Amino acid sequence: MHEPIRRDSSSRRQGAVTVDTASTISVVHSFPTWLPQTQTWLYTQVAEQQRLGVSAFVVCEETENLDQFSVANIRALSNAGVLSRLWDKGLRKLGIRQHLEFLVKVCREASADVVHSHFGNVAWSNLGGVRRVGARHVVTFYGLDVSLLPARFPVWRSRYRELFAEADLFLCEGPHMAGRVVDLGCPQGKVKVQHLGVDLEAIPCRPRRLDAGRDLRVLIAASFREKKGIPVAVDALGLLSRDVALQLTIIGDAGADDESRAEKRRILEALDRNGLRERTRLLGYRTHSEMLREAYAHDVFLQPSVTARSGDTEGGAPVSIIEMLASGMPVIGTTHCDIPEVVGAALQRFLAPERDAAALADCLRKFLNQSSDWPTLARDARRRLEQEYDSRRQAERLVLYYCQLAGKR
Repeated sequence: MHEPIRRDSSSRRQGAVTVDTASTISVVHSFPTWLPQTQTWLYTQVAEQQRLGVSAFVVCEETENLDQFSVANIRALSNAGVLSRLWDKGLRKLGIRQHLEFLVKVCREASADVVHSHFGNVAWSNLGGVRRVGARHVVTFYGLDVSLLPARFPVWRSRYRELFAEADLFLCEGPHMAGRVVDLGCPQGKVKVQHLGVDLEAIPCRPRRLDAGRDLRVLIAASFREKKGIPVAVDALGLLSRDVALQLTIIGDAGADDESRAEKRRILEALDRNGLRERTRLLGYRTHSEMLREAYAHDVFLQPSVTARSGDTEGGAPVSIIEMLASGMPVIGTTHCDIPEVVGAALQRFLAPERDAAALADCLRKFLNQSSDWPTLARDARRRLEQEYDSRRQAERLVLYYCQLAGKR
């Protein structure tokens, strides 16, 4: 049984990173794709590091949404040109993985001190390339990689043991996820809690108030995956709607895979079962800025995440919770993974057990009955986020880790 993993506060004792300090370090960030709309926190990490003066490169297999997530120094294998594709054919005949050769090329171009692999499975596939360039290796787990992969494919347990032995530092969103990584075999001394950050300057805090005689406006924003618990949220709202007039907005949609499409059917069935179809706006996917605009038009954000039957979990907690709290909107959800860590002690009493629609409805009622406390709770939550979830502070803390590993303090 591992000991509780605590947040590392050393960066606060050592002070903020200066531009001069940051400019001494070169980091290559490795992703499968730069960048899906549902992974805005990854853009924030790289953009903030470049703002600090870090020589930060992105290496990926392909790109998308560059109009929303543009940063300097993106190197995509899909854009490498005809000669690279011909070279790829030759490498494949020799049994060599082209993405490793491309990673090595970018690391040498960048004179990389650190390779930061995002997602555990990506980190394992990068091991040979990082070894060849002699860089330090930082790995961040996010969710599917620490829950679904080891549960569904046992081979990942042995692969992760190899990864834990070779890489230098493993970062997790919160203590629950960090504990899971230790349970998979990672030495506890290599694991740190590094909260994800959001751009708080771009999200004004506007505490919500519920005016008499107006419908309660509820927002859900998530991909249609079982772990998001959306049908449970709809069932809870069905119970609440018996005595509270409400309107629901759902941002998100199914992907092309069968599991996601099946979840969409379950969501629509839940809306019909609870008589909420006519009170619900189904907006599909929206850009990040559109989602934030919608947020300010709503009173409550619902995030009732669950452990899926496949074993998939949030791992940590959805970044949307941080953004909604930052905007001054209350968040009602479940005690799943690191959601309690993100909402903080004052709001944990409004979290229900997983898959318990009645308990979730009770949490909503309890919160509505305390609507006079909303402004105070919102401002307290915002102050906590400014200390632990601000993208600028978190970027500085992450760069300190890089500098310590590379011996460039």
